[in-house]
Amino acid sequence: MSDLTITTISFETSPPQYRHWGMEIDGERATLTMNVDPSGGLRDDYELKTNSYDLGVDIELYDATQRLRFEHPEVKVVVVTGGLERIFCAGANIQMLAGATHEHKVNFCKFTNETRNSIEDATANSSQVWIAAVNGTAAGGGYELALACDEILLVDDRASSVSLPEIPLLAVLPGTGGLTRVVEKRHVRRDLADAFATRTEGIRGRQAVDWGLVDEAAPLSSFGDLVDERVAARAAESDRPDCGPGVRLEPLDCTIVGDRIDYSTVSVGIDRRAGTAAFLITAPDAPQPATPEELIDAGAGAWILRCARELDAAMLHLRFNETAIGTWVFRTEGDPEAVAATEQLLADHPDHWLVREVRLYWARTLKRLDLSARSLVTLVEPGSCFAGILAELVLAADRSFMLDGTWEDLDDPPPPATIRLSAANLGWFAMSNGLSRLQTRFWGRPAALEAAESTIGTDLEASEAAEAELVTFTPDDLDWDDEVRVALEERNSFSPDALTAMEANCRFVGPETPETKIFSRLSAWQNWIFQRPNAVGPDGALQRFGTGARPDFDTRRV
Repeated sequence: MSDLTITTISFETSPPQYRHWGMEIDGERATLTMNVDPSGGLRDDYELKTNSYDLGVDIELYDATQRLRFEHPEVKVVVVTGGLERIFCAGANIQMLAGATHEHKVNFCKFTNETRNSIEDATANSSQVWIAAVNGTAAGGGYELALACDEILLVDDRASSVSLPEIPLLAVLPGTGGLTRVVEKRHVRRDLADAFATRTEGIRGRQAVDWGLVDEAAPLSSFGDLVDERVAARAAESDRPDCGPGVRLEPLDCTIVGDRIDYSTVSVGIDRRAGTAAFLITAPDAPQPATPEELIDAGAGAWILRCARELDAAMLHLRFNETAIGTWVFRTEGDPEAVAATEQLLADHPDHWLVREVRLYWARTLKRLDLSARSLVTLVEPGSCFAGILAELVLAADRSFMLDGTWEDLDDPPPPATIRLSAANLGWFAMSNGLSRLQTRFWGRPAALEAAESTIGTDLEASEAAEAELVTFTPDDLDWDDEVRVALEERNSFSPDALTAMEANCRFVGPETPETKIFSRLSAWQNWIFQRPNAVGPDGALQRFGTGARPDFDTRRV
């Protein structure tokens, strides 16, 4: 059975459906126990032995990170541990990688990285601290899961170890940011990192502490006490509430028929000949919560949360199930005033735990858009509602078109299209480079940034938006259809590989951060390595792993 036989990968799950994770809530502490079902892989040509994982395991982990933040406001510390004897996690399943298509491997690594980032985001911005209780071997992706946590505690039993053995065993890189997090986050000295990343057996106990690979180590007899002490200390620092209620993340209502995907606020139409996925996001059409209490009552049905969830889900579906659709086109529809009124709640109550979580969810969702290997095009037309949060879709685009004027051939022409920036565009949703999309757009041009920011709260028609440098082109209704059509057809004619490289280079402007290193550097090189014979060839490391035969490497460096 090949990877190509997976017709549709679903990202919809919930704790009762988990096959690989146990979630236990005990007041301010949650414990996530990894106990992978060996027969629960997405394909049936491999077994997930020794707590190794595939995309299905990570889908459950991502779901857990979301539910802990929204459904359990009382949880201040999350402990991740292994459920098998002397095994924390053996990392990504090698047979899965060996049999996967190239695009699945790369998308898998990217999604796993994004999930690790969401764990770090919970610690840094939600006061929900993650601690890894490494109670056995943590190899490769298993150690990378621990690296995403804010503290790493290791059993000192002369057997438990941490390692990144991908280079000596598999001829690939630790694909979920391992090398970057070792030197950038944990500040391990580069020569020690070099020795560590080429030592297949890993590092144990006190040496792991001394090298900075873990924070503390304790014998099994006192390991539980150490974990309890660290949970209590970190919980005391958290500003999350002591009790609920939380917001239940109900299953999304999604209909997929033919080439259409329909949610309640987001729809996607696929044109396979043109290679495009056309997103339509609709503004709220009914009064929305204006206070945190009303937001809690509305729960996942509130537009401000529902739209983020649906956009996130649509992007993940397209990434994994529609890999040949290379251009995403964004439109909006509805009343800009409704969008502005809805997001006012986020401006008025930024310190409320749920409001904070909604803002952070939008930030993660828009980051996922930035990190998608797709061309992004935004069309601003009469009837659009690109205001505030939704204006980020204009700023995120590789190219944007805004109609100058209106549809003159209609008997009752609608008002011209407008764009309205708000406080949301001034830094609520930082990109991976740590900057707002406005700051990224005007990097190194402070006067242009100041001019754009001065338009906050103003409805800008096409000529004004062009003057503020917020859109790329502003054709009138005579030229609109042809200019948009030609641009999309041209995009579809280019090499997808070259486009992906170009877009990543242009999107990540300004300072380099651990996130940009992971996604624009590490992911790019991992993508390249996954195509090299030394890794994936018939005599490469991935194919020969576990066979007893050594790989045959081409020794030339290129």
